[in-house]
Amino acid sequence: MLGRLRIAGTVICLFGLFCVMQIVASGLSFNSFRLDAHNIHQVEISGGQRDALGESWAALLSTRLTLSRASTRAAINRPHEQVISLMSKAQADLVTADKAFKDFQAIPAVTPEGEVLKQQIATAYDVYYNELAQLAEYLRNDRLQAFLDSPTQGKQDQFQLQYNRWMEHIDELRDHAGEASKGFYFQSKVIFAASVVLSLLLTLAALIWVKRGLIAPLARMRSHFERISHGDLNGQIEKWGSNELGQLFTSLQHMQQALASTVRDVRDGSRSMQSGIQEIALGNNDLSARTEQQAASLAQTAASMEQLTATVSANADNARRASELARSASGTAHKGGTLTDNVVTTMNGIADSSKKIADITSVIDGIAFQTNILALNAAVEAARAGEQGRGFAVVAGEVRSLAQRSAGAAKEIKTLIEESVSRVDQGAGLVASAGDTMTEIVQSVTRVNEIMGEIAAASDEQRRGIEQVALAVSQMDQVTQQNAALVEEGAAATDALEAQAGQLTETVSRFALDDARQE
Repeated sequence: MLGRLRIAGTVICLFGLFCVMQIVASGLSFNSFRLDAHNIHQVEISGGQRDALGESWAALLSTRLTLSRASTRAAINRPHEQVISLMSKAQADLVTADKAFKDFQAIPAVTPEGEVLKQQIATAYDVYYNELAQLAEYLRNDRLQAFLDSPTQGKQDQFQLQYNRWMEHIDELRDHAGEASKGFYFQSKVIFAASVVLSLLLTLAALIWVKRGLIAPLARMRSHFERISHGDLNGQIEKWGSNELGQLFTSLQHMQQALASTVRDVRDGSRSMQSGIQEIALGNNDLSARTEQQAASLAQTAASMEQLTATVSANADNARRASELARSASGTAHKGGTLTDNVVTTMNGIADSSKKIADITSVIDGIAFQTNILALNAAVEAARAGEQGRGFAVVAGEVRSLAQRSAGAAKEIKTLIEESVSRVDQGAGLVASAGDTMTEIVQSVTRVNEIMGEIAAASDEQRRGIEQVALAVSQMDQVTQQNAALVEEGAAATDALEAQAGQLTETVSRFALDDARQE
């Protein structure tokens, strides 16, 4: 039964049932909350109407009481100011009553019955309000008899009757809202209990399905995997239902059959391969013996050619060393010529720098001469200034003395630099002569190097000719040795392959196969 249930469909159904149950429970709870909120809203509106109507009723009673007091004082001839004060209070209470009643009328009725009562109480209010206003008018006009003869009590009783009916209606609404709230609370408890019970039942059903429909077949499948991992390919894998797990059992059965077929083919192939490898190994052993004999003969011929090649190579090496020595001497001579040129360049730079220093010394001598003239002029001006310029004359004298000393030092430096320039010019001439001599030496060494290079080239050609003959013999020897090595490697590879084939056969033999059933 459980094996025919699709896992995806079952999971979707379980989630769907959970969702439907939550939606239904939430919808019922929401409806209860909505109705409860509606009743609370009606109670709040009714409470506002009751407060406004009660305030109006209290103000009307206060108005009538105040008017009665005013009429009494007017009848016993009390001061007129007291009557006027009471009349003002009565008028204010009347205004308050009218305002409160308008607030009452502004609040809509919550039921059709309330709307009818509201119209009836409005009619009674208008009659009673107008009667009180008429009483106030009688008092203002000093018509006490008309005030006393007015049928006010009957109109008040009529308004009070409507007022009491309205209050009873409000109490009924509040009682109804309370009963409805209790009913909604009970309904919510029932919905909650039903949701809990259904959730538990659905959860229990889901657990049973998971245990029997998922965990049990998965445990069986794990046992099959463990059996196959230990090499047992003989076990029977029975089908389990037609859902996803049943399909997985079918795939596992096909996998075991395919694996058994593969292992059987590998076992048969490894046995055949092991037999062929043994035959190849025998042939390789014979070929290896013949190749070793041929390699020994070629080795003797190659040894003789190597001795001849060594003699010719020694002559070529001696010629090459002589050529390298000549090349080294040529390089050394070139370096000497280059160094001589650098010395000449350096001496010329020193001479140029000495000339620049002489020019700078001439500038310093000119500055000292101009400073001496300025100091002399300053001394003359100080002498003209008399006593006030004495200090300035002393300073000018010191400046003149320093200028004269600077001029003398500049002349001495100029003389020394001119002598240095002359000696540097002489040294540059000597270095130039040495450079010409080094150039001739370089040319001679270069010619010797060319001659030694020709001798070395001839020796190399002779050596290469002999080496080519030796190389041909050596290549034949190498080829023979390579053939021998390849034969040995082939034999070793054959032995290794034979060992691997045996190991493969042993590895495949650990799988338990039902050969009788296969045949």
